[in-house]
Parts: sequence; C-alpha cells; structure tokens
Amino acid sequence: MRLDPKAMRYLTGEDFRVLTGVEIGSRNHEVVPTPLIVQLSGLRGGSGVHKCISNLAKLNLIAKVKNTKYDGYRLTYGGLDYLALHTHQKQKTVYSVGNRIGVGKEADIIVVAAASGEQRVLKIHRLGRISFRTVKTNRDYLRHRSSASWMYMSRLAAMKEYAFMKALNENGFRVPDPIGQNRHTIVMSLIDAYPLRQISSVPEPSKLYAELIEMILELASVGLIHGDFNEFNILIKEEKVVSSAKGKEPERLHTDNDDDGDDDENTNIILTPILIDFPQMVSMDHTNADMYFDRDVNCIKRYFQRKFGFVSDEPGPFFKDAKKLVGTRKGGKRLDVEVEASGFSRKMAKELEAYMKEVGVDGDNGGEERDSEDEEDEDQEDGSGSEEGERDDAEEEQGQSTSDRAAGEEAPGSKESLDIDKLKISETPGQAS
Repeated sequence: MRLDPKAMRYLTGEDFRVLTGVEIGSRNHEVVPTPLIVQLSGLRGGSGVHKCISNLAKLNLIAKVKNTKYDGYRLTYGGLDYLALHTHQKQKTVYSVGNRIGVGKEADIIVVAAASGEQRVLKIHRLGRISFRTVKTNRDYLRHRSSASWMYMSRLAAMKEYAFMKALNENGFRVPDPIGQNRHTIVMSLIDAYPLRQISSVPEPSKLYAELIEMILELASVGLIHGDFNEFNILIKEEKVVSSAKGKEPERLHTDNDDDGDDDENTNIILTPILIDFPQMVSMDHTNADMYFDRDVNCIKRYFQRKFGFVSDEPGPFFKDAKKLVGTRKGGKRLDVEVEASGFSRKMAKELEAYMKEVGVDGDNGGEERDSEDEEDEDQEDGSGSEEGERDDAEEEQGQSTSDRAAGEEAPGSKESLDIDKLKISETPGQAS
C-alpha cells in the first residue's frame, strides 16, 4: 500500500464521518454492514451516506467484500492512512506531504512538513505487508484472535514506538524528537544523518564502536534492550568542529556513494550515533532478555568486523554484567516501568510481540535489503491474499530501498527531489471533528 494523499483535498467532512464509521464498525465486524455504517456516521438521510460510501470505494479507502452474506464494506489501509493524516492535519503536526524516502518490511517513511515549512518524518507502520509471506499460517493464527487484525497490530506498534521514543528523548538519549502519534502513524523530527550501513569507512572505528556499546549499556541501565540494534537502525550524524591545530588532516567519514569533499583542512568531524526504530524494544526483565541483549551486542561486533575490519580486544559486554547496571544511571530511572505506566500496557506488549514473531518480524536482519525480484514476489503474494488481508497497491514501486529509516533521512545522492508542497492536504471547511 502506497500513500497517495492527493484525493484528500476533495473529501468532505461527511466523507470523513462515514470513513470513521467504517473504522468504528471494524472493531467488531470483519465486514461492516452498510446499515451500521449509516448509523455510526451520524448523518441524516441514507442517500447522502450511500453517496459518501460510493466516493470512498472509488478511492479504495473502503472495499466491498465479495461472497459475504450481507452488504458491507471493510476499511483498507488507504482509508486508515487518510484518517490518520486527517487527524495530524487538525492537530497541526502535518500540513503537506512529500516523497516516500524509505520502505521497510514493517513501515513506510515519508517526508512531510508543518505549516511553518519545517520538514518532518511520517512513519506509517504496516505490519500486514510482511504477513503475506506466510499468509496461510497467519490466517489460521488470526482466526482465533479477533483482536489481532493487522491494522490493530500496526496501531500497537506505533503506540509502542512513540511511547519509548518519547521516554528516551526526555531522558537524554539520542533519538528523533517525537512530535505526534495517531493510529498506525508517528510524526517525528527529520534527522540529517546517514544510516550506518551506508558508511564505508570511519576515522576511528574503535571510538564509534565504543560509543555504540556504551549506548547499549545506557539502555540497559534504564531497564531497556533495543531488540534490533544493528546497522539499519543506527544513524551517524556528522558535526563539524573547527580545529585550532594547523596542518592536521581532517577526520571525515566516507559513505558508499561519497564524492571527494571540499572540507576546510582545519575542520574535524565528530560522529554522533542516533538510535531509531523501537517497536521491538523489551525490558531487561523480559523472559528472553539475555537472548535479545546478546543479539544486539553480537550484531554490532559482526558488522564492525565485516565492514571496518575492527575486532574489539575486550569480550562482551555480557547480559549478567549489564543486569547489574539496571537502575544505576539517569537518577535510577526504569523507563520500562515508566512506559508501561504511561499507557502501553504489558498485555499490549505481549500481544504485539506474539504477533510479530508469528509473521516473522523478529529483529536481527529485520531491515535487510531485498532486491527488486524479492519485491516483485512480495507484490504477487500481496495480491493473492487481498480478500482476507489488506491489499498492497498494484502500483507499488519496485526497487525501492527497504531499510526502515525511522528518522527519515534522505538517501545520499538520491535523484528524487523532495517536493514538499507537491501534495498539499486540503483544508475543506466543515470537516468532521
């Protein structure tokens, strides 16, 4: 499913009320009966509702399901996208929508802008997309879990990520600034940085490695394990510092598609790692905490050895030692406990974790790139499961980068410009509140 907000400018307040009615009805119905949509929309006159339903169906925001015993519709991912964008617009977190700059197995990353022109990132969770790879298993699994719809799980993933991002940001961790969350979407600050996977060389691999290991231990000290700590979910930001030492060679990282820079000879580069992507974050008290912790550490060790030829002289760190750090830093705070108290309950976390494991979203290589043939296969699988799951758009772009860059950085050297004003969301008077 690819976000195309062009039609938002033509939708009326009545259209959004009917779309909201379908969403509300979807909580208890796989296919929402048309009479119930009329009732839930709260609009007078059935003919007006039927006209709205027709408009929404033409835009593929709702879909009529064949071979059902009654006349009804289901909400599509496109419809859910529009409802989330409509809310972000009213909350003034999103004013215009630009290009998609990242495509992951579990999310899409899109550049958006506020009314002031400030560029931001919209992350849309789409856990259903990967589900088509194991569609038979998922159908059997979901048949016994009425609350485990793909849309509901995508909403839980967004809630969890926003809650952890907010807690980490408020406690001094280097993460994007959380701006807003609605349904299955998150709005966050745009980070001008490179994913670690795109960097071909760094001045001092040992120094960067030490910072990343320290970041893992800092998370452990507040009771958290990232769960997917790898080169896809770490951004490296360059900060230029003018050196007073004359004749000293400037330190500078190099990316895979880097050209020779023209930095001043007295300019040094400080590399600042920024952590992204938190749907798989777990507590240090988790049943499999030792496995998640060791996997995070080993991911960084393997990558630095493979990419930069660096192997640390010191073993570990190990989970048993990290466990002793819990509650010893950041004023003794336990962010795992704070996030649970803020509204994302342990029950929600377990439900989301069980679903993500069932559909194969289990960290480590979670952002591993697929080539265009893999994406073609995925598109075909998506089409085959369209009647029981959410359909991917037939025009899904092929060959896109599949790294889940939650901070929304633009790929260096990208030929696609960011036309922020291209897809302005309408401000139709009288839209539903």
